[in-house]
Amino acid sequence: MSDVVEPVSEALVKRARAALGRRNLVFVGLMGAGKSAIGRLTAQALSLPFVDSDHEIERVSRMTIAELFAAYGEAEFRALETRVIKRLLQSGARIVSTGGGAYINPQTRRHIQKSGVSVWLNADLDVLWERVNKRDSRPLLKTDDPRGTLEKLMIDRYPIYAEADASVLSRDVKKERIVEEVLEAIAGLPPKK
Repeated sequence: MSDVVEPVSEALVKRARAALGRRNLVFVGLMGAGKSAIGRLTAQALSLPFVDSDHEIERVSRMTIAELFAAYGEAEFRALETRVIKRLLQSGARIVSTGGGAYINPQTRRHIQKSGVSVWLNADLDVLWERVNKRDSRPLLKTDDPRGTLEKLMIDRYPIYAEADASVLSRDVKKERIVEEVLEAIAGLPPKK
């Protein structure tokens, strides 16, 4: 079987856009799940603007995520993250990738549920570890056992990510295939009331 991925069909794009309407599409999931990469490609497919909430946080604070964690701690970072995501969601009809802990915060989750369609990029431990272990920029993984920490985050967070409107398995296939599965998931959602 060929690994060539056909371009996403225009009919699928139209169905996904219709299902999304004026709402935001918000990617949630653990670090390394592909929220930014898949988010950008989904935004291109849907001809919508893309924003990465972590990049926006760094822009407005003029600090990196790691610096924010070090200077203010996780609680203050999460409060800033909630404010930034709430503001991003007010613009409507855009694609937003969030940091791994954003959706875990009940207040942030309510903002996302109110003005967006959430898609959980679900990945298994081996996939996530392969993607994150090469970079030293993950504050939550600066532990004696980073793989064990990642596994604990999965155990703690996956039940909350499961509350997302849709779930798509992030795995090592062409990104375009994941984007197509995201669009199919959105197109198949019932309208939000």
